[in-house]
Amino acid sequence: MTSTRRVILEDLHVQASIGMLDHERLTRQTLTIRAEFDTDASRPVDDADIGTVLDYRLLRAALVEEATGEHVDLLETLADRTLARILRDFPLVLGVKIRLCKPHAFDDCTVCIEQARRR
Repeated sequence: MTSTRRVILEDLHVQASIGMLDHERLTRQTLTIRAEFDTDASRPVDDADIGTVLDYRLLRAALVEEATGEHVDLLETLADRTLARILRDFPLVLGVKIRLCKPHAFDDCTVCIEQARRR
């Protein structure tokens, strides 16, 4: 049985070019991101070597880069791209779950897409 450790980044706010409606193509809008990254907790951790754990600074940078890059029409597309990048660029990640939210899509609610992928 594998012991896992979960790194969680929540309430990450970015300005993204996302949406298929005309007004969404004209200006960036706020996205909030929550991401969970599972890694093998049975691996030894060296307190003096950040390379022995998932560096959440690098995880955050990847999330921001994906969300603020080129225009994307759908949250689902951005989720797919982000999950693929995390699993490609971070070999210590066993599984990742991401939630992308448009808090201003409607006046009375927030719209979110949540998706997960494992190795």
